[in-house]
Amino acid sequence: MLTILQAAPSGGGFQPLIMIGLMFVVMYFFMIRPQMRKQKAEKKFQSDMKKGDHVVTTSGIHGKVSEIDEHTCLVDTGSGKIKFERSAVSAQLTKSRYQPTLKGKS
Repeated sequence: MLTILQAAPSGGGFQPLIMIGLMFVVMYFFMIRPQMRKQKAEKKFQSDMKKGDHVVTTSGIHGKVSEIDEHTCLVDTGSGKIKFERSAVSAQLTKSRYQPTLKGKS
């Protein structure tokens, strides 16, 4: 009768710690690392931007870079020119991806 009432030994003291560690590793590879890569690529694009590039700003304005300073750039939107911080330019319009947008604008 005594053997039935005795509690079973609790094993696996490290199992919860391993699971928590595994969750952090998965979060790093699926969330943090891709975001860091995206930020790095965007920063490289902003530093390599040149006059004549077709770009999109973070607010969604499409245009062509007409002047570049150290921290700012002048974007020709077709209806006027707007001065933006370089960090406000998020992506370059490529001809293969945005062909309808670039037609007639050269």
